[in-house]
Amino acid sequence: MSYCKRINRALFARFGGRVSAREHDRVLYLEGELDRWDDVVTAGLLAVNRRKYDGLVNDIRFTGAEIPPMRMPLVQDSKLEGVSPDVLIIGGGIIGCAIARECAKYDMRILLVEKEHDLAMQTTSRNDGMVHPGIDLIPGQIKRRYNTRGNRMYDQICAELDVPFLRSGQYVCFQGRAMAIGAFFGQIYYKLFGPKVKYLNKQAFFRCEPNMNPAITAALFYPAAGVVSPYGLAIAYAENAVDNGVTLSLDTAVLDMTLENGSIVSVQTNRGTVYPKVVVNAAGVFSEDVACMAQDRFFSIHPRKGTNTILDHKASTRMNTIVSSFGTSSTKKRHTKGGGLVKTIDRNTLVGPDAVETYHKEDFTTNPQNVAFVFEKQSQTDPALHMRDAITYFSGIRAATYEEDFVIRKGKWTKNIVHAAGIQSPGITAAPAIAVDVSRMATEVLMRTREVKQNENFNPLHKSIVRASELGAEARDALIRENPDYGEIVCRCEQISRGEVIDALHRSVPCDTLDGVRRRVRPGGGRCQGGFCGPLVLQLIAQETKEPLEAVGKSGPGGEVLFGSIKEVQSR
Repeated sequence: MSYCKRINRALFARFGGRVSAREHDRVLYLEGELDRWDDVVTAGLLAVNRRKYDGLVNDIRFTGAEIPPMRMPLVQDSKLEGVSPDVLIIGGGIIGCAIARECAKYDMRILLVEKEHDLAMQTTSRNDGMVHPGIDLIPGQIKRRYNTRGNRMYDQICAELDVPFLRSGQYVCFQGRAMAIGAFFGQIYYKLFGPKVKYLNKQAFFRCEPNMNPAITAALFYPAAGVVSPYGLAIAYAENAVDNGVTLSLDTAVLDMTLENGSIVSVQTNRGTVYPKVVVNAAGVFSEDVACMAQDRFFSIHPRKGTNTILDHKASTRMNTIVSSFGTSSTKKRHTKGGGLVKTIDRNTLVGPDAVETYHKEDFTTNPQNVAFVFEKQSQTDPALHMRDAITYFSGIRAATYEEDFVIRKGKWTKNIVHAAGIQSPGITAAPAIAVDVSRMATEVLMRTREVKQNENFNPLHKSIVRASELGAEARDALIRENPDYGEIVCRCEQISRGEVIDALHRSVPCDTLDGVRRRVRPGGGRCQGGFCGPLVLQLIAQETKEPLEAVGKSGPGGEVLFGSIKEVQSR
């Protein structure tokens, strides 16, 4: 009996004939109707078989609610009309930005488009910033191969891009005598097949992390783990790419594509029609939509939402690294990746995430139930966790495929597309390695039509905005004497100066919003969350961009903060 017939029997037994499967050209397609989103996802996970098929496309129609369309930019113009790049990269998250920088090493015309008003506004800015050692990755997975390579590249990449990176290491903790024995033997497996690891008994662990749960009996330490600012790294990648000749177009959404003889000849956007020779699909949760436009859809994305909490600096003194617990079965009330406690690169503690399947690709809302679940789970690592120490919550959407793996390859049917899709954790870790391979693939496709040489003028070095508070006293005094703006503190929580905010507004990648400045130099990232510094940053943005205060947005057009002066409002 064929695999497709076996799956149809299983689907019939589970869903009573409402769902069926068919196969074509090594792709499995699911069809039918279901009124529960969890059932739609379950059907895909039940049917997937990565050894027999190149991918699974889930075309089951969800009838339980209306799936919201992609949020569109407010901008409509002809800025890009007729532009003919060699390579068009769709998506300005860390994957797209890293690919743009790698492509800039070749003599090519490169256009990077992003539908949001700034870079790294979706998945890249909504995760824990952890550089994973590869603990839970399975041999044979594409993501495991890229995680291993990417992790090894981080020291050099962050040095070249002048981005803070710390190899803090990660502890996975165990409770109970049996679990401690299991951890001891588990280290043997990792030493043979996985990342570097060290076994610590209870006394050795508590010398390193003395404030964790006294019930912990042993831990495995993975020294390759680290932390980085994911959005900071993405922006540095993009600035270096732009400095090396890449063209960036924000507020630019891809709407459709025209193909001839199996190749993309034009791409329609809200800012005009583009005529690329090669298209790179790095569109995150919308990568399946791009593949559909390109007539190259052989995978599906089932969005997975995760909620994180950031704690105040004073609560973050309880831990030094990244700590998570193994075997916390008492709180496994739903599907969850696990999460942990992460001491971020900005010295806050991040708690989370959870993992919840969703049909809404841009649902960034948070709710008390998700936060409470995450705290309940992570309190088994640190019982002193308390929600009174929380300063902000945020949610992100992971772009999971049913294979739970990355899609890094040239097009299956379309000749001039390269996919960097299905990128969920550990996407931040894997990004440098993914970028190298995708840029090579794009170059190989382009070389079918012309010779491609190295860019002899490529400069790999990037200089980040100076952080005055991190300088020594003598260096900071010299900086202030040269420019007094660095001596005027705008954000007291994070000790950010006026000079740093002004610097953020005059980089090669444009920035003109409160959230944009925050992602670059962190005013509003502390306890008050912009309550004191927000008005000052707003005034600086208006001053430097020569725009009225009422035109300055929180994250982009349509999100303006002010409506007018009190006198103007009263006079209406």
